[in-house]
Amino acid sequence: MESIAPLWLWVVFAAFVVAALFVDFVLLKKQGAHAVGVKEALNWSLVWIALSFVFNGLLWWAIKDSTGSTALANEKSLEFLTGYLIEKSLAVDNIFVFLLIFSYFAVPAAYQKRVLMLGILGAIALRTVMILVGGWLLAQFHWILYVFGAFLVLTGVKMWWAAGKEPALDDNPALKLLRRLMPVSQHYDGEKFFTVENGKRIATPLLMVIALVGVTDVIFAVDSIPAIFAITRDPFIVLTSNVFAILGLRAMFFLLQAVAGKFHLLNYGLAVILVFIGTKMMLIDVFKIPVAVSLAVVVGILAITMVWSAKTAPNT
Repeated sequence: MESIAPLWLWVVFAAFVVAALFVDFVLLKKQGAHAVGVKEALNWSLVWIALSFVFNGLLWWAIKDSTGSTALANEKSLEFLTGYLIEKSLAVDNIFVFLLIFSYFAVPAAYQKRVLMLGILGAIALRTVMILVGGWLLAQFHWILYVFGAFLVLTGVKMWWAAGKEPALDDNPALKLLRRLMPVSQHYDGEKFFTVENGKRIATPLLMVIALVGVTDVIFAVDSIPAIFAITRDPFIVLTSNVFAILGLRAMFFLLQAVAGKFHLLNYGLAVILVFIGTKMMLIDVFKIPVAVSLAVVVGILAITMVWSAKTAPNT
């Protein structure tokens, strides 16, 4: 797996991720458990989006400086932007499942922040491994592209048929397994994952929530990572676009939590995007759809779906 990014840019990216996690886990921890409001979520969402664009600008400059090619720098920065937007879009469906989990377990608003912070840390580690493995497989076995493409098309069709239906956690196999493996308290004990009842150390519902959030991210990573490989096979761009989208996931969760009802048709748009990306991947050896066209299609589908959702949103 070769990347066009110079070594120093890998170092800068790693340093940025460490700094971002330090802010989340150390500096912001001093705020204590609290409910995140819309204003705070919006401000942090704008910060993460702005930082992603700044990094994309740095990527453009680094490639231009190392290769001397403006056209190549434009192409790679466009790949990052497209991959970032696809990952952000697919994360919306992920967030809706998080909302269901939090609602099912009646997670107090003050505790949701910690669950998401730990979920983001796990997601970064997990996706890094999956991207490196996926990149190696694609380099060794070209035909896996067709498998990924077919999988995305089938996932998109499945998402379309499931859109609008209320998912249920009661029949979730992961939840059933967790309940068989460990006794769980009926009550929360602050932000603790374990508590003591009748002299026995048992899990709190918060541990069950973080476990389900982790399982959910594994499931969605299987969809989203192949989708970005349809845009670029450069491991640096795949990894950075994924991680930057994940770093803003917590803020986006609290923002969408307040307006979830207004985007009730968004899953239909996400389903179409998956089918489009899967088709693009399967046609790669016959006709390569330009990255700019892919970006325009994704933006167009999202815009149409969101406007349509807003116009047909039920009055509350």
